[in-house]
Amino acid sequence: MGRQPCCDKLGVKKGPWTTEEDSRLVNFIHTHGQCCWRVVPKLAGLRRCGKSCRLRWTNYLRPDLKRGLLNEDEERLVIDLHARLGNRFSFFALNLVGFCSVSQP
Repeated sequence: MGRQPCCDKLGVKKGPWTTEEDSRLVNFIHTHGQCCWRVVPKLAGLRRCGKSCRLRWTNYLRPDLKRGLLNEDEERLVIDLHARLGNRFSFFALNLVGFCSVSQP
């Protein structure tokens, strides 16, 4: 019993993503929206696992994901939240829109 594997391991590409693969994934998501990640590679024409596509989108390609250094206000907010909540990043990350892959409810 259990869940079926997310993909057939044969023929699945591993390793670094190319810019062509990134653009295919971004174009697919912008055109069709996020759907079942298990079918995204097939529909987008990628030889990747659905989990790999999901992680690539969530952690690197999302347009609302902030990259780079924090400005002074953001840094103060992080310090304040850490003082109030401690090292429980998952709790205060929800206050930092675009800084993490945690989706807001």
